[in-house]
Amino acid sequence: MVVIRLSRGGSKKRPFYNIVVAEQKNRRDGRFLERVGFYNPLASGNAESLRVAFDRVDHWVGNGAQASDTVARLIRDAKAKAVAA
Repeated sequence: MVVIRLSRGGSKKRPFYNIVVAEQKNRRDGRFLERVGFYNPLASGNAESLRVAFDRVDHWVGNGAQASDTVARLIRDAKAKAVAA
């Protein structure tokens, strides 16, 4: 099964997550098919905390990919923020 999930990067105590499309059997930070965005929970000031390529997410979901609970929440919040702006 293909899933859209977070892949952790960054250093100790400074998390940074890539939003990736990957096979479910692959490791969390392992091989992936495509990077569709990022999430930086510690972004401050004018730094961008979330970027999502909605067209690519829609493409993968249309082809049967399932988003993890956290990624689904991030995408929902990002779409609401984009509509409000």
